[in-house]
Amino acid sequence: MTTFDHDVVIVGGGFAGVTAARELTQRGASVLLLEARDRLGGRTWTRPSELGKDLEIGGTWVHWTQPHIWAEIARYDLPLVSSPVPERGLWKVGDDIRTGPAERIFELLDAGMSQTVDRAAELLPHPFKFTPVSDELIALDHISIADKIAELDLDEEQWALVEGMWGLNFSGYPTNGAYTQALRWAALTAGNWMLLFEACATYKLEHGTKSLLDAIASQSTADVKLNSCVTRIDHAGDGVVATLTDGSTITAREAIVTLPLNVLGTIDFGPELPHAIASIATEGQASTGVKVWARIEGDIGRVAALGPTSCALNFFQYEYTVDGDSLIVAFGADNTRIDVTDRAEVQDALRQWIPEIEVLAVDGHDWVADPLSGQTWPMLRPNQLDGVQAAAATALGHVHLAGSDYAEGWAGFIDGAIESAMKVSNRVLHALS
Repeated sequence: MTTFDHDVVIVGGGFAGVTAARELTQRGASVLLLEARDRLGGRTWTRPSELGKDLEIGGTWVHWTQPHIWAEIARYDLPLVSSPVPERGLWKVGDDIRTGPAERIFELLDAGMSQTVDRAAELLPHPFKFTPVSDELIALDHISIADKIAELDLDEEQWALVEGMWGLNFSGYPTNGAYTQALRWAALTAGNWMLLFEACATYKLEHGTKSLLDAIASQSTADVKLNSCVTRIDHAGDGVVATLTDGSTITAREAIVTLPLNVLGTIDFGPELPHAIASIATEGQASTGVKVWARIEGDIGRVAALGPTSCALNFFQYEYTVDGDSLIVAFGADNTRIDVTDRAEVQDALRQWIPEIEVLAVDGHDWVADPLSGQTWPMLRPNQLDGVQAAAATALGHVHLAGSDYAEGWAGFIDGAIESAMKVSNRVLHALS
């Protein structure tokens, strides 16, 4: 009988890896969690900032339409806060910056956004359980969200806002984002795009995403090794052998791999992963964007701005006041167009919106350039849905994919990472037994 170092080795210590470690160890499995960074959390990262407040550098918002994370928040009785409701709106049309009540932006968005997702509930009546992917969805998967927007009878103002909103949702260019990905998100809020926007940008954990991550990790007895990067996983026999960058090896009966799609190819698998998922990892998914925090001199009020993805920062909103100054969070579609650590570049981008704005300091992280993530939140390109869902739905030898990238429900959110981890943990427990 083969002797293994552990029952399960988990590669990646984001929410999926930490949740899987808790689920497995609470059921008696021996687990080793390997994380290449010097911290847990993956693409969530609550850290102190020179801007005067602990900030969420990565994933942030949660919502009651997200059942998995909402259950975890209730389990640990964690307090929530809300982002401020914007009062003043700015929106860009051509070279013009227009202003008015923030509600006006939603009025202008409504027709176009509603039309882009009007078939969501029909095509995905059970958005948490749609695998195997239907022929009808597969037949639509070659369409980009930009293609869908182009079908609509929108004027210049409506188009600029709808294109910008989908660019914000995709953290990238709508030309690269799959129409089916938009339908999936909208189906999770019964086709209501306004509720979807609320889910994306309203409720936050009062003490940061780290408070939930730490609560989950505290109920795991897994061995955790930071600064441990896996380069190869062999799984041809009755278990797996994971090889690290220093040449050391770990043996286990099963492996859970939680790497984002865009860096899945940094691990050599023997045997190789199925061609469909391997080719998608090579192509990469659609998110190419940035998130940046900026401390603005003085009180700019509760303002929100939205424009097309031609803006280096096409969305920002006021979040906090610190010693009389304003903290805003901003997003853009293309990490190559702006350095989120460069105060002057961020100020130039924001001065397209408010010419007199003075940026005192900035804080951010380029997740797309980060070799351990290669992307922001996961958003699929056209013709990727079936391949990702097929790979996520079953064991690939002794290898199991888990994480927000592979979720069936809220893919792109912490909820999706937790959902995927719960499903895969059950599958692994069956394999172990």
